[in-house]
This record gives sequence, structure tokens and C-alpha cells, in this order.
Amino acid sequence: MAEVRSKVRSFVIENFLFGEEANLSEEASFLEEGIVDSTGILELVEFLEKEFSIRVADDELIPENLDSIVRVESYLMRKLARAEDGARTSFTLPSGA
Repeated sequence: MAEVRSKVRSFVIENFLFGEEANLSEEASFLEEGIVDSTGILELVEFLEKEFSIRVADDELIPENLDSIVRVESYLMRKLARAEDGARTSFTLPSGA
């Protein structure tokens, strides 16, 4: 969990704050604080999809999921847990069974 938060925080600092941490609060709204604009959200989504091997659906592109470090972390943890649960419950019967 800390690794997820750290990766997201590093991405935001490097790509939107140009390496200046500037007391970035983990609860700060990306949009309200002017940290990330709508184009930046798409960059963030691209990063999340590549870094965490997930697919962000259109209906998941909402502030509740992507508008702060804490919200992104929470969203990722839910998304990864669902993927893990799905992997555990899906299986293929061997041929001839």
C-alpha cells in the first residue's frame, strides 16, 4: 500500500510539480489546487494503466477515484483487489473433464 502511494506521489511531483514537492498534501485535490488539469488526468490514467497493469473504465474517470493521492491509492487498492479476486475464482477446466 505504501508503495502504491509513493509511486503515485512521485509521478505527480515529477510530472505536474516539476520536481518541486512544495508541501504536497496527500489529501489535496488535484483539480481544486491546480496541480493537475483535465489533460493531466489523462496522463495520470495512462501512468496508472501502465504501472499497475489495470484498465481504467470511462465510468471510473471521476474525482472520487482520481482527485488526490489518497483517492488514487484507494481506487487502485479496490481495483487491484477485484482483479486478484477474479484471478482466484476464474479457472479453466482441463480438456476432457
